[in-house]
Amino acid sequence: MPNTTTTTRSAAIEPKGPRVSRFEDLIAWQKARALVREVYLATRRTQFARDFGLAQQIQRAAVSILSNIAEGFERAHPREFHQALATARASCAEVRAQLYVALDVGYLTTAQFDQLLTKAVEVGRIIGGLRTAVARKLNDGPGARVSRAAETGNT
Repeated sequence: MPNTTTTTRSAAIEPKGPRVSRFEDLIAWQKARALVREVYLATRRTQFARDFGLAQQIQRAAVSILSNIAEGFERAHPREFHQALATARASCAEVRAQLYVALDVGYLTTAQFDQLLTKAVEVGRIIGGLRTAVARKLNDGPGARVSRAAETGNT
C-alpha cells in the first residue's frame, strides 16, 4: 500500500484531499488576501484616507495576517508554522478591533463595517481551524502535511 503522507517538506498531515504544497493554495491565505484588498479599498475612502495613523495601522495588521501564514508555511518545522498561525490570528483580531474604531468615528458605515467584520471573523476562524489541524498533527511525526479538508475543519 502506498504511503500517502510522504512529503517534500514538513507542515501538517494530509489525511485526505489534495496536497497543499504552496502557501498560495491555502484557503486561509486566499481569504486573508481578499480581506487585505477590502481593507485597502475601505481605507482609501475620503475621511478614512485622511486618518493616516488608523489607515496605516489596519493595513499593516491585515497584511500581517497573510504574511505570517506564508512565512510560517515556508518554515522548516510544523511548530514554527503553528506559531506563525497564532500570530496571524492575533493580527486578525487587531483588524477587527480597528474596524470598531473606524465605525465609531464614522469612517465606515454599518454595512461596510459588517461586511469587513464578517470577512475578518471568517479568516480568523479558518486560521484557527488550520492551527488546530497543525497542532493535532504535530504529534503524528515528521513529514506530515495539511490538506484542504484539514484546513477547513472537514477532516
